[in-house]
Amino acid sequence: MQRFGAIWLFYKPYFIWSFAINIVITFANPQLVPAILTKLFLTILLWYLINETHAKRKLIFYNNLGISTLKLFCAIFIIDVLIMLAYLYFIKAFI
Repeated sequence: MQRFGAIWLFYKPYFIWSFAINIVITFANPQLVPAILTKLFLTILLWYLINETHAKRKLIFYNNLGISTLKLFCAIFIIDVLIMLAYLYFIKAFI
């Protein structure tokens, strides 16, 4: 549970941007597979940007907790997709 809290702490600053992307996906193409592929691409892009900038120092904290970079970004992707799926199913009920 402590690791999940640490992962959520890492994901929290990106939540608003992720939700904005969910809204754009809703208007552009609310299909599940393209939406998941878009989230996968954006997660890989985030990983690349963090690894290539000074933000890489943030990852040391998670490595000290025993969370590898791969586990961290996989967990972020899963959390992001679950939130997106809940949002898309909720919106499809009203559209």
